[in-house]
Amino acid sequence: MAENDVSFDDYASADIAKKVEAAAVKKANLPFWGVVFLSILAGSFIAIGGMFFTLVTFDSTLPSGLTKLLGGLVFCVGLVLVVVAGAELFTGNNLIVMGVASKVVRFSQLLKNWVIVYIGNFIGSLAAVLLMYYTNLWKMGSFGYAAKAVVIAAGKVNLTFAEGLTRGILCNALVCLAVWMCFGARQIISKIAAIVFPITAFVAMGFEHSVANMYFIPFGITLKNNPKVIEAVAKMSPDLNLSNLTIYGLFGNLLSVTLGNIIGGAIMVGLIYWIIIVMPQKRKDKITR
Repeated sequence: MAENDVSFDDYASADIAKKVEAAAVKKANLPFWGVVFLSILAGSFIAIGGMFFTLVTFDSTLPSGLTKLLGGLVFCVGLVLVVVAGAELFTGNNLIVMGVASKVVRFSQLLKNWVIVYIGNFIGSLAAVLLMYYTNLWKMGSFGYAAKAVVIAAGKVNLTFAEGLTRGILCNALVCLAVWMCFGARQIISKIAAIVFPITAFVAMGFEHSVANMYFIPFGITLKNNPKVIEAVAKMSPDLNLSNLTIYGLFGNLLSVTLGNIIGGAIMVGLIYWIIIVMPQKRKDKITR
């Protein structure tokens, strides 16, 4: 194809791998404050998806499967904002491991990015909790919205370590596949289409996303001591165990889910695609030299 020709075809897998590596180098070399502010934005974007999810599902009279499907669809707004508007999300940045495997990014740069972005995502999520609380919108539906938020949070902190780990693995495999496909898209509408199905799938199936949990669980903790909220929770889920809905429960969940997210994103997607696509090409290039 001539240099000035315009193509509307999506990128092939080999080209996607090159674009992911280039993005890894760029992310690894972003200035500190750029990473901080972009990661705070990402945390707030994912929180917006969480708010939308809670709104759509709290009083749904649809069958359970359809309610989960609809919730998954609206949650996609979070990753759409991250990808299209631009932000630094810990789970998507697990793909930086491809740059490490190709030795264009140092392992220390990977760890630095992950730590800064993870903390920034947490700050953005907590800022969203604070803003949402003061809107008083959680009182809608006779505190049904708040009750749903507490039920969601309690369900997450009541998971066992193994449940959080495995759900985290499956979640970020789908998230990173969505991001991978976005690198193959040339247009915004194609990127959105690439996001919708994997993200809807992970949300509808109940998998665990560490950054989303940075919003869901603190928001549940914030609301759980309100008497009217507890009354609404009792009607919505009479046997719900709230004893684990604490700061300790939050960090217990984040530990298992974050480890799972790293395995699912960095290893099951990033390293696997590097082994399948990039490594054979590097061997071929070495032989032809």
